[in-house]
Amino acid sequence: MSISYSMWPVVLTTYNLPPWLCMKPEYLMLSLLILGPQSPGKDMDVFLRPLIEELKELWESGIDTRDAGNDRKVFKMRAALLWTVNDFPARSSLSGWSGQGYKACPTCNEDTPSMRVIGKTSYFGHRRFLPSTHRWRSNLDFDGRTERKRPPRRFSSVDIMDQLRRVKTTIPGKHPNYGGVKRKRGDDELNWRKKSIFYELPYWAEIELKHNLDVMHIEKNICDSLLGTLMGDPHKSKDTDNARRDLQNLGIRSELHIYEDGNRLMKPAAEYTFSEANRRKFCRFVRSVKFPDGFASNLSKNVAQNDSRIVGLKSHDCHVIMQRLLPVGCRSLVNKTISSTIIELCTFFNQLCARTVNVTDMVKAQEQLVIILCKLERIFPPAFFDIMIHLVLHLPEEAILGGPVYMRWMYPFERYLKRLKDYVRNAAKPEGSISEETRFNRPDRNDDGIHRTRRLFVFESQCKPMGKQSQVYVEKNLRDRAEFYILNNSPEIETYLNQHKQELQLRACLNPDETHRNEFADWFFEKIYAMKRVHAPEVTHELLSLASKSNIVVSSYPACIVNGVRFVTHARDVRLKTQNIGVSVPGTENEIFYGQLQEILEFSYLNDFSVVLFKCKWFRCDSRRMVTEKNITSINITSESYKDDQFILASQAQQVFYVEDPSRGPNWCVVQHVNHRSILDITEDGMSDIDLLQDNSSSNFTLFVDLGNLPQINLQRNDGDVIPIVQPFTTVSQHVNETASFLNDDDEEDVSEEDDETVEESADEETDEGNDVVDTEEDDDDHSYRTSDSD
Repeated sequence: MSISYSMWPVVLTTYNLPPWLCMKPEYLMLSLLILGPQSPGKDMDVFLRPLIEELKELWESGIDTRDAGNDRKVFKMRAALLWTVNDFPARSSLSGWSGQGYKACPTCNEDTPSMRVIGKTSYFGHRRFLPSTHRWRSNLDFDGRTERKRPPRRFSSVDIMDQLRRVKTTIPGKHPNYGGVKRKRGDDELNWRKKSIFYELPYWAEIELKHNLDVMHIEKNICDSLLGTLMGDPHKSKDTDNARRDLQNLGIRSELHIYEDGNRLMKPAAEYTFSEANRRKFCRFVRSVKFPDGFASNLSKNVAQNDSRIVGLKSHDCHVIMQRLLPVGCRSLVNKTISSTIIELCTFFNQLCARTVNVTDMVKAQEQLVIILCKLERIFPPAFFDIMIHLVLHLPEEAILGGPVYMRWMYPFERYLKRLKDYVRNAAKPEGSISEETRFNRPDRNDDGIHRTRRLFVFESQCKPMGKQSQVYVEKNLRDRAEFYILNNSPEIETYLNQHKQELQLRACLNPDETHRNEFADWFFEKIYAMKRVHAPEVTHELLSLASKSNIVVSSYPACIVNGVRFVTHARDVRLKTQNIGVSVPGTENEIFYGQLQEILEFSYLNDFSVVLFKCKWFRCDSRRMVTEKNITSINITSESYKDDQFILASQAQQVFYVEDPSRGPNWCVVQHVNHRSILDITEDGMSDIDLLQDNSSSNFTLFVDLGNLPQINLQRNDGDVIPIVQPFTTVSQHVNETASFLNDDDEEDVSEEDDETVEESADEETDEGNDVVDTEEDDDDHSYRTSDSD
């Protein structure tokens, strides 16, 4: 199919379902399929009419529905549209508020902070969100002016309805009634292009969160801008020649102004860009990273052969770079003030994308984000601040209103659209191919199968072995330690453990703990068999098997799957492109132990029972060898500890992966925790299908913003590097005289016209990059279909 073919599926999902089910493809409903080949644009409401009529019926009268749990019971089902999930350009078509011009922000409305720079609109001026007495308001280093404006007003539902009453009902697009040209909006219409058809729903005007800002695309566009500027990418960088001329027009940051050198114009290298050597270091760092299976794509393929650029990043690639790699990689490559600001922004996205969002964390993040954006304004030129940078400010508020973002972003829908695209067999009639789709349930990538129910915890904790099985003989000393670990981690026999300890106290042993480890297995064996001889009811087949000790021959495997997580031994992992050897276990005093998986051993017992243990190499985790700074934990991997206590149960292992720490040297790695999408903290039986691998709680990350001495920062790189501007010679004064005048929202009226679906900013800012399939081998991100997903 042609890339220009635009077809809009409208997908519904039921939020009454548990969170581990409602985003599964099996529960997504394809309610509409808006035909191509062109985008519906301003005619979107025409295509949504059938859906709106059904939604009104569901709300007003309901429909008779048979209860699946009781075939004889029929009840009246009612439903309401909760919100919509879509990218920012599609939001304009659905909401009626244009996402372009000086008032592009749908939340700030007519108070959107904006100004005109050369060739574009910049959403610059976040100091107005600061308290009125904040010292940065009077600082001239930001944009050459003091900031006296108040924060944007809060627009209630009544205010929005008053604005919509002033919007004229007109025919969209070019029409003979308007002289064959697009109709210009009136001043009182602001950025409203129409009154959305959703307002026909009786409850829609009262909903606070109507259209979600899509975190997936916002994070992707910010990553492209940030990484492109740091890397000096000619296609993605915001540090352009015009951006430097903007600084000259504003009269700020003279050290970055373009200057004349003979018959050439020269652009000083900025502190917020990598030098050529640091650019190659960062590329080599990204190339060296190995992720766990199913976590992310192989980013080494996105690094240019000469280690000069990172290209072809998709949405999930940007997600991983922003939250995992950029905070680690930039620490030693740019000024500390700049790297700290970038890390603070990345930490916020870590908080926002957590499965459990704490309201207190989001309230604090809302306050801290204002400081972060002001710090970014002091560092980067105004041209850096497109609408996506500004929209970050409103994400905490939406998280408070709507909950965790994994229920409100585009990832599950983009994956579903990829699935619909795969149904297309007739490129001439793609809609027909999709409408004849066949549903099927595909097992998870790392499915560990169905296990038999056991009474003992250690026998219940099973896994799915992978690879060639080999029989190994374990020496007696090592097997005794492994068997004691199994017994000591069996909560069902805790009574016997305590009873043996009490007997040792009566014997007054010199070293009771060591004696307990050495003698308990034999004592437990004699105890259980003595009870069996008298036919004690407590002695079950499982308890008898556990007391009888394991077989001398142990099965060894190179890999296994535990609770949907793949683990691989070190000997095999070094040959793979993925990293699945990192393990961690919590301690008894809230400490965490980190290590690498060395062996996977299955100990066999009587009656076909078995226990799988991980033999690990554990790192020292003292204050000298493990350092945590700004939520980044670095550990020295050369020091080994607990050589006599190497075993853990396979079910106890939590997966981590290690990333080289460029700021500390070759023997240091940064620990990255992983919570897979098949693991969710729930009490009911069920599987999670969250599309990305996230941390459990926003409170796991501490967002602390340091004001420091930011206004005094010198932004010219001290290596003396300059960049010649390749263009016909023109003096700097001529450039200044020819630039457009700078405007803000108080200086000039919004003269934007009714416009098409294309966005005013460059295409890389707001284009839909499609989805990245995280848990499958498919990695197709080039969708031909535009999305408009209603939830």
